Amino acid sequence: MLDLDAYFARVGYTGSRDPTLDTLRALHAKHAAAIPFENLNPLTGWPVRLDLQSLENKLVRGGRGGYCFEQNLLFSRVLRTLGYGVTDLAARVLWRSRNDDDVRPRTHMLLLVDVQGVKHIADVGFGGQSLTGPLRFVPDVEQATPHEPFRLLRIGGTEPEEYKLQSLVGKVWKTLYRFDLQPQLDGDYELPNHYLCTSEQSHFRSTLTAARALPDRRYGLANNFLSTHHLHAPSERRALKSVAEVREALTDVFGLTLPDGAHAREQLDAAIARVCELPR
Repeated sequence: MLDLDAYFARVGYTGSRDPTLDTLRALHAKHAAAIPFENLNPLTGWPVRLDLQSLENKLVRGGRGGYCFEQNLLFSRVLRTLGYGVTDLAARVLWRSRNDDDVRPRTHMLLLVDVQGVKHIADVGFGGQSLTGPLRFVPDVEQATPHEPFRLLRIGGTEPEEYKLQSLVGKVWKTLYRFDLQPQLDGDYELPNHYLCTSEQSHFRSTLTAARALPDRRYGLANNFLSTHHLHAPSERRALKSVAEVREALTDVFGLTLPDGAHAREQLDAAIARVCELPR
């Protein structure tokens, strides 16, 4: 059984436990602010385990974050425990792709949530463009979130019917991913999770990534470059010049509790130095 009290303490939520839209909105924003997106496990070669106990030990009790499968599997369990109807889905990532028609493997997880008979998309696991609020499952309509506007577009000529999710970055609509409504089982995520953790072609093995969405800004880390995207001010970007500075950003900016053992510290420092090309 999920320890709901421990999860609420982790994200700082003290509101209603009724399965309403207000509760979903509050939890979505709280989760994105408290549990950062990060890929330290794949980067260092540590395993990413998707069972509930491992998710709670890492993301809730351990002060860590994770990537899409970890984030959204945990969020799915929270919502189910509260009484929401949840369908786990899978998506083909198109972020930074030059062609929205690319047919890529399903390496992302998102949620379709039934809120009192009305369907919504929830996704707390897409890094620097993670939703910070749910979207009504209504295609072709721009929708506000606590951060950027998003929209769902219906993709014509596909069977089953597919959709793509876009966010408004600056003045340009950019596609995050495409998906259909085929329900996924827990085991369906094990193979892409293994690929993302172990393949040398996985960007999670070669790039340090972290993201966190606070109410007035988004933080992003790409190797040793730290970005701050303010809601109502210009973005900032600076280079971190040592492994120690990267560690400091992970703890102070992203709020992570880093592994404390000597061996784990050595592994993490080596991975940071490798991908960021920084001296030890």
